[in-house]
Amino acid sequence: MPSWTDMIRFAFQPVVNLTTGGIAALETLARPESGDILAQARRDPELDGRLAALAIRAAARRETLLPLHVNVFAGTLADLGRLSALRNEVREAGRLPWEVTVDVVPPYTHVPQHALLEAVAAVRGEGFRICADGIGDGDVPLRLLTDLAPELMKLDVSLLSRPAAVYAMRTLCDQLGALLSVEGVETELQCAAALSAGAQLAQGDLFAPPARRPSADVYVPELSPGVRSAPRSGPSVGQFVRPAALLPATASAGEVRALLTGSPDVSGVLLVDPFGVPVRSVHRSRFLLSMSGRYGHALYADRPAAKLGDVPRTVGADATAWEVLDVVADGDRDRTSDDVAVVDRHGRCVGVVRLADLVRALSESRVEEAAGLNPLTRLPGSDAITGEVDRRIADGRTFALSWLDIDHFKQVNDGAGFVAGDELIRSVGRALQLSASEATMVGHIGGDDFLVLADPDTLDPLASSVLDTPWAAGGRAVTLSLATVLCAPGSVIDHRQAATSLAPLKQAAKALAGASWVLGRAGLPGHEVRRGTGTGTGTGTGPMESYGQTLTG
Repeated sequence: MPSWTDMIRFAFQPVVNLTTGGIAALETLARPESGDILAQARRDPELDGRLAALAIRAAARRETLLPLHVNVFAGTLADLGRLSALRNEVREAGRLPWEVTVDVVPPYTHVPQHALLEAVAAVRGEGFRICADGIGDGDVPLRLLTDLAPELMKLDVSLLSRPAAVYAMRTLCDQLGALLSVEGVETELQCAAALSAGAQLAQGDLFAPPARRPSADVYVPELSPGVRSAPRSGPSVGQFVRPAALLPATASAGEVRALLTGSPDVSGVLLVDPFGVPVRSVHRSRFLLSMSGRYGHALYADRPAAKLGDVPRTVGADATAWEVLDVVADGDRDRTSDDVAVVDRHGRCVGVVRLADLVRALSESRVEEAAGLNPLTRLPGSDAITGEVDRRIADGRTFALSWLDIDHFKQVNDGAGFVAGDELIRSVGRALQLSASEATMVGHIGGDDFLVLADPDTLDPLASSVLDTPWAAGGRAVTLSLATVLCAPGSVIDHRQAATSLAPLKQAAKALAGASWVLGRAGLPGHEVRRGTGTGTGTGTGPMESYGQTLTG
């Protein structure tokens, strides 16, 4: 009589790194040939735990070196605790626990949360990584999600139609030190949206459908620079992590040689101690050169590979790309092509980064940044400001969005000439930059119009520095108009709504004589006149004639 295990096969789907375009891991998916074993597993923790173990066995038969993802229902984890069958299968397959990510799958309803958190702590303590799966299409409570503190969160592709939700999840990931992935990506438009929203990983039929054999190649569309997410103080090293080729620190040179010759894409091997901490780094070219020399194989084949390795270069998983470059720059020049090991808070290796990936991405970001600058003032345009507005909304921060322009600017150009007008615009831009605090963004969106995004407590010194300055062009005295909307958490849902709130304040500021400043609050009627008196006749010129239209694109 055939066993139920004879009626189930496993398929593999790549998890793709959207920055490097490489495969970051493989998710192993159960595919029953008959019956509804997965529905049974949802109700039977022992069966579900056995399926997870069989998934590891199936991957071992394919001899893949890639990290693995296995699915386990939340109820199973809460009931079985340490997942003994899975742990034993990982050991039998010769894999290290930190090469395996447990994807915790909904439902969470009726799952004892305390037992689940205890089980997660136990599994994580053994080295396994934790992923919260099915976010956006499941029932995971937000409080439980933060308590789980997963290393990875997987969003359902349907959330991409709700950008505010994705930005909020990216912010939560940043706070928890987690990576963000999107599942079910089927179109290039969805891929672009995922990357724009800040996802570092993705999977779906667009890249490669589930297959009986692990994919060697994936399709990643060429994405225009404009869809790449803006870096926050430099892109995170998590965006560039590649799977690491790991062997025990006791491995012989012959074992390392066998791995390298059988895996031409592997650039080096990390030798790790029993806890997964890198102790030596073996560079492919230098190692094979030593082994291929005269008597090399005879001398080294049975000796410890560590003797042909170097002290590993390591960075924390929360490092930025710039910090990785610092590590490379401070080391031996002969090792600039060596992989840099990325380690978690316990010092265990979670992958490697390659210098070429970092240099390419940072160069692209500089080009993108330069392309978005106004050629007159070299200040960023509206896209940079609106992107940061959306991030602050997602972060739940109170912020002030201001619009500033030069009164009667057309008369300045007509009377003093466009050269004097351009110099005046540059001078105002420099003054805004000099008076801006570290958390302030200044943008020039065209003509004589500027945007300023700041914390509310920095408004007064910034306004005073530009409004109290005696401006002139071609001997003609000039004044400025400033309009500000304060946006408290929940008062606006995105940059478009912030723009709508700011538009009437601009008109109110332009209606005042002299240097003016009008301040309002999003969602509340009326405004406060902080500078300016009487009725002015100035009107805005250039692309800001309809401010809301310019800001929202």
